[in-house]
Amino acid sequence: MTSPVGIVTHTLLNQRPQHMGGGMPPPYGGVRPGMHHSLAEQSRKRHAAQMEAQKKSQSARKKRRMADKVLPLQIRHLVPESQAYMDLLAFERKLDSTIMRKRLDIQEALKRPMKQKRKLRVFISNTYNPGKPDADEKDEGSIPSWELRVEGRLLDDPHAPKYEAKQKRKFSSFFKSLVIELDKDLYGPDNHLVEWHRTSTTNETDGFQVKRPGSENVKCTLLLLLDHQPPQYKLDPRLARLLGVHTQTRPVIITALWQYIKTHKLQDPHEREYINNDNYFQQIFECQRMKFSEIPERLHRLLHAPDPIVIHHVINVDSKDQKKTACYDIDVEVDDTLKEQMKSFLLSTTSQQEIANLDNKIHETVDTINQLKIQRQFMLGFARDPQAFISEFLVSQSQDLRTMKDVVGNPEDERHAEFFHQPWIQEAVRRYFYAKVQQRRAELEQALGNT
Repeated sequence: MTSPVGIVTHTLLNQRPQHMGGGMPPPYGGVRPGMHHSLAEQSRKRHAAQMEAQKKSQSARKKRRMADKVLPLQIRHLVPESQAYMDLLAFERKLDSTIMRKRLDIQEALKRPMKQKRKLRVFISNTYNPGKPDADEKDEGSIPSWELRVEGRLLDDPHAPKYEAKQKRKFSSFFKSLVIELDKDLYGPDNHLVEWHRTSTTNETDGFQVKRPGSENVKCTLLLLLDHQPPQYKLDPRLARLLGVHTQTRPVIITALWQYIKTHKLQDPHEREYINNDNYFQQIFECQRMKFSEIPERLHRLLHAPDPIVIHHVINVDSKDQKKTACYDIDVEVDDTLKEQMKSFLLSTTSQQEIANLDNKIHETVDTINQLKIQRQFMLGFARDPQAFISEFLVSQSQDLRTMKDVVGNPEDERHAEFFHQPWIQEAVRRYFYAKVQQRRAELEQALGNT
């Protein structure tokens, strides 16, 4: 049986000084007060260290998600067919890398405008109402009149995929403004213009119609200003001839300008932020030397609004041919349908969820295989040498039990009387009683202070 004094002495002297030997212990003046708190403090530190190690283990487990799928080498030796699984795992790594690279490429591509050229067919037609001579003058049908209609639709792309979604786009959405200029001599200076301009509250429409009284053929001019996204600008004629660009977006114009600078070596070799203008640039930018940072500001005054599309049309009021239609094809830029497919691919989570579920099943299966491997090793160890296996198993279990109970020391040694005849026992007892006295003194001082 282990005596209570033995337990106390061993517990408190587990942290005994290393310099102490078999001689006399040092005087009490060298003993630290509150020594009885050391065990609790160490226990808290040990618990904190275990929690930190557990967190690191969980973090490492998350980082090694791919490594968790790898079968142990012993399993691969036992089951040669498992090499096919390892080959699939290597192929999965390559596939994941390729998919991730493609996703990044798609994200970069979506940042740039993706446009395709399409044909917008504009239909211009008019109808004529000759009026009724015997009708009442107040009736609208008594006055000859005509009605002009401007409509249009986007022609189908023969190269578009068959599965492409057909999204009908309103005719007015292609334009920023539309102006119909009638014969000024017939309708006067106040009534010869019909204007439509896009605003933030504009409702899109499939066409425009204008109705006016009249019984004569009317010459009209249609001015259609396309709504480019991103905006396009018309260059100054001198700069347009120099760069070979007439109407384009600002990034394309800047790129053409930089290409001209590189081709003609206008960048200063010593001060790289400066451009030494040639004769053409000096005439256009009105300076002999300029910084790169000044180009946007100097270029701003050389950019103008693009020219509108001009269509000349004659409104025919011939009663024998009441309706005539003229067709015009206009090149417009629309968003590439591939862009929407790219967006849907990036936003789609169905396949990712399915892959995550399959990954979880793979991890569970590999964990099960690892557990079976441990059980197999356990059984094989017992089958080879049962006696040695049982002895090692008991030693391992006692160590695990000691770790779980947070026991300090070796209880097996403390069962023998020789353990309490060691040289440090007297010092242990002294420290124990000294700590108890200090603890009791602190409690009494605290009690007296409160009263």
